[in-house]
Amino acid sequence: MAKDKSNANDFTGPLRRLLIGALIFCLIGIFLVWRIDSPRVERFRAHVTDTFVPNLSWAMAPVTGAINLLKDFESYQRLAQQNRELRSELRRMQAWKEAALQLEQENARLLDLNNVRLDPRLTYITGVVLADSGSPFRQSVLINVGARDGLVDGWATMDGIGLVGRISGVADNTARVILLTDASSRIPAIIQPSGQRVIVAGDNSAAPVVDFLEDSDQVRPGHRVISSGDGGVFPAGLLIGQVAADPTGKLRVILAADYQRLEFLRVLRHHGTTPVTDTATIIGPQLPAPEVLQ
Repeated sequence: MAKDKSNANDFTGPLRRLLIGALIFCLIGIFLVWRIDSPRVERFRAHVTDTFVPNLSWAMAPVTGAINLLKDFESYQRLAQQNRELRSELRRMQAWKEAALQLEQENARLLDLNNVRLDPRLTYITGVVLADSGSPFRQSVLINVGARDGLVDGWATMDGIGLVGRISGVADNTARVILLTDASSRIPAIIQPSGQRVIVAGDNSAAPVVDFLEDSDQVRPGHRVISSGDGGVFPAGLLIGQVAADPTGKLRVILAADYQRLEFLRVLRHHGTTPVTDTATIIGPQLPAPEVLQ
């Protein structure tokens, strides 16, 4: 057995070397043929290419199929990723829808509980906020509506969400609005749900002060502040903001209006309550006028 194995090795070794030498010789020959710059050799190369390359298309079929399979797999991965993103977005939208439905139901319950009824006589006109040309008031803006539109001093202005200020000074085509943050602004208001009547006083800061509060223990940060309508200047029920406490403990109002983006203001046409004409029955007997010294 050992002798047979040695004989086999004696034949396979030279045969392997012979085949490797022939392969190397063929490769060198092909290399030289492909590198020779001659018209005859060029025609020979073209003839070889035309003869063998079309017949090798069957050999490229597996490679082409593998490439197409890889492209289909990448496309499937992209579709799977987009599907996961759409599912995640759908879950978020369902959560927002549920939150919106809950808020709508809560709003309907609150409206029914408070029996809210808006005054149908309360109309408005919308004006564009112009650049402030300067005035004695530090917190004011100009709007492009005025006396031609029937504006009257004292009318309330809103930005669509919350109270912004009041009209103070009317020209033919423009009007000046004093903001709630101005130091000269004093607005009678009600804090809900305690129902306490206060004055929202501006002090040239972003959050006006709550003045004349009788019982501060019943007021908590987050309580709503609305106009009370006292004095007949402003309509009742206009949203002003929410109660908040500054670092010193003083109660202030975080305004609902967005003072950073005042582009349009809604001026409420409110002609006030019925004026009091018979003052004697309320104040008392009217004293005679003092005589003027000659």
